Amino acid sequence: MSFCVLIPARLASTRLPRKVLLDVGGVPMIEQVRRRALESGAAQVVVAADHPEVVDCIRSYGGDALLTAAGHVCGTERLAEAARLLHLPDDAIVVNLQGDEPGMTPALLHATAQLLLDHPQRRMATAAVPITHWDELADPHAVKLVLNAEGCAQYFSRAPIPWDRSHFPLSSGQTLPQTPGIWWRHLGLYAYRNAFLQDYAAWPASPLENIESLEQMRALERGVQIAVYCAAEAPAAGVDTAADLDRVRALFP
Repeated sequence: MSFCVLIPARLASTRLPRKVLLDVGGVPMIEQVRRRALESGAAQVVVAADHPEVVDCIRSYGGDALLTAAGHVCGTERLAEAARLLHLPDDAIVVNLQGDEPGMTPALLHATAQLLLDHPQRRMATAAVPITHWDELADPHAVKLVLNAEGCAQYFSRAPIPWDRSHFPLSSGQTLPQTPGIWWRHLGLYAYRNAFLQDYAAWPASPLENIESLEQMRALERGVQIAVYCAAEAPAAGVDTAADLDRVRALFP
């Protein structure tokens, strides 16, 4: 299977300034992310940055990087520009790997891209892992999703969905009722066909996208079926805070 991985990287992160250039295992974080992508079997891996400093960093390690506009409101829009600059064909499969995810597993990247190969009618794919405890389901920072019978996303939310009215709410630390395949946490990993990626970037932000602060709602509100790869275990979480950085650094001694 041929697919490419594009990595959106923004230098001016809010909670952890310049995080993509912070050291993780002896190299900048964005370089660790690029190395995970190279291990996935992708035919091409390119960092799409908003600042020349990030581009220069990746090129110093022999990687491919390009400079994109600074004003994009989300990573998907940045990747649409990158795909145009790279002259990717309409049917190219593009995987969106966030620049702060050095713990992402190469196998998960490959599996998410494979969904689009296995289902030619699908234009977008993502990934999810099971939720087993109430604390995670109730956490607004953990994005939840509901699947339909075809294995596609029916809705995404920061709220605890679906709501089990017979059992909720639970107390902190409690295990969810044993109903397999009901509660899923969304992973911020996407794959798209390039033609759809360009369509997405041309659409205005949608009402539910703004309310939930979730960019994938822009596609869902327009009736796009988002295929979901359901992984058994979650990869190491991404980096948003200094505490996250310490946790991830421990994975790369």
